[in-house]
Amino acid sequence: MATVELRFSALPEHVRTARLVAAAVARRAGVDEAVLDEVRLAVGEACSRAVGLHQSGGITAPVKVALIEEEKQFSIEVGDEAPHAVPAERISRGAAADADVEAEEDEMGLAVISGLVDDVEVTTGENGGLIRMTWPAAPPAVTAA
Repeated sequence: MATVELRFSALPEHVRTARLVAAAVARRAGVDEAVLDEVRLAVGEACSRAVGLHQSGGITAPVKVALIEEEKQFSIEVGDEAPHAVPAERISRGAAADADVEAEEDEMGLAVISGLVDDVEVTTGENGGLIRMTWPAAPPAVTAA
């Protein structure tokens, strides 16, 4: 199992780089060419979501992306360090409205990812979240010289 790891500052301009690297590694892992656009879009959406969570939460830690090549599948994990559970007593009336808007945007982003990726897992908690997306892969065919 080969793994490529990326860490980048939570800035929107770094999302494009993550998309390009993900597509290149997916291609090398044997993900079907017809699916590479979906890989790019899903990674872009997951990374944009993580960047937004970090920026809105004032988190300076980097966004983490792991690109994992396994025998017959390729997985991408996008992790954030934003707390996903906000205790009710800490929400003021104005903050509650902001939290509702953020939750709606978050749900929309996850819906887009779910529409692009058949096998997706989302885990969240007080210490951050992780989106794991998996695609089938076949090792590239070896051609005789």
